[in-house]
Amino acid sequence: MATHFTRAERDWVMYDVGNSALVLLNTSVVPIYFNALASEAADSASLVAQWGLAQTVASLIVALLMPILGSLADFKGNKIKFFIGFFGAGLVACFAQAIPMSAALFLAVYVVATVGLNSSMTFYDAMLVDVTDDERMDDVSSAGFAWGYIGSTIPFVLCIALIFLGPALLGLDTMLCTQMSFVITGIWWLCFTVPLVCSYKQVHYKEGTGAGSEIAKTFRNLAGTMRDIVRDKKLFLFLVAFFFYIDGVHTVISMATSYGASLGIDSTQLILALLVTQFVAFPSAIVYGRLADKHGTLTMILVAVVAYCAIVLFASFFLKTDVEFWVLAVMVGLFQGGIQALSRSYFGKIVPKDKANEYFGFYDIFGRYASVMGTFLVSVITTLTGFAELGVLSIGILLVVGLVFLLRVIKLDAAERGEHAAA
Repeated sequence: MATHFTRAERDWVMYDVGNSALVLLNTSVVPIYFNALASEAADSASLVAQWGLAQTVASLIVALLMPILGSLADFKGNKIKFFIGFFGAGLVACFAQAIPMSAALFLAVYVVATVGLNSSMTFYDAMLVDVTDDERMDDVSSAGFAWGYIGSTIPFVLCIALIFLGPALLGLDTMLCTQMSFVITGIWWLCFTVPLVCSYKQVHYKEGTGAGSEIAKTFRNLAGTMRDIVRDKKLFLFLVAFFFYIDGVHTVISMATSYGASLGIDSTQLILALLVTQFVAFPSAIVYGRLADKHGTLTMILVAVVAYCAIVLFASFFLKTDVEFWVLAVMVGLFQGGIQALSRSYFGKIVPKDKANEYFGFYDIFGRYASVMGTFLVSVITTLTGFAELGVLSIGILLVVGLVFLLRVIKLDAAERGEHAAA
């Protein structure tokens, strides 16, 4: 990691290293483990649909909670409390997944772990304005994604080695080795969270006089901020574009392994390919930030959205073999970190600086609500047609809609730049 980062910035980035380990486990090992638990009771299309439904439920819970809790967290001292609470709940559920249980119960525990993880990340995103300044925000934000990708591979490789070598070298059952991976990942997550909890200071906050007063102010602030967002045409259109295109990105990430397994691709190949995604994403996220400096943030976001449209088409019509899944993994790795980091950075540039916390709260709300649509769409289309390929193809609808709105944002941004240049 760059030595010029302050302690607060380093500790903030380190949390991404910790939570990304669970994200990687959830997108690789967990779907395969769930398929093994439920394979006798359901066909491949049904497994994809059930997994998509679980993702939808988890995202919906987060989306319903965050509008209120996110605004409450803006009051002095609250942000770290909410962060620790959801992190703790997610950590306990992560460890609980190591306990042998039925497929249905496992999905329920998985939902709790995912809610805890994603909610903690909402407060984590809002901490960015407290740990750094505007000039360094792009670098710190990109470093979070980049180091998260590469750092998460360490416990992941350990877990994979245990799963595939444990039975032969240690005489352990494969299912037991898989269950132990939840413990390893949970410990990793905990270790990289402690520094942030110890060093974090909430710099930007609202003053509150008590719980009742804070709740009342929360509802008033939410209503006022919503009106301000709608009145700012460029900001509103960007949020709508983000709402759709980031859903496509998240859905591709969350459903990739489950979809690959349904096509009969070997689980070893699925996991190794996703590991390659992490290594590709590490330098790509950093390079993508530098390209944004040269060609413009919106331009590079546009390139990534178009690339994801191509990725969805490739997955729907051409993905049949192990090699093709590896190609898909590399393609995702090239654009995954860049589109996430630059979306967060661009939003930070166009919001009112004195209300950054509230606006970032809405940014995360849009992202969480978006996570509901894609997985739900894949689940429904797959169930109705019986073809997982058509379910994956439906993700393209979200990306195209996001692309249309993004082009309008680019047009408005160019017009504003022209007006400033003329002035």
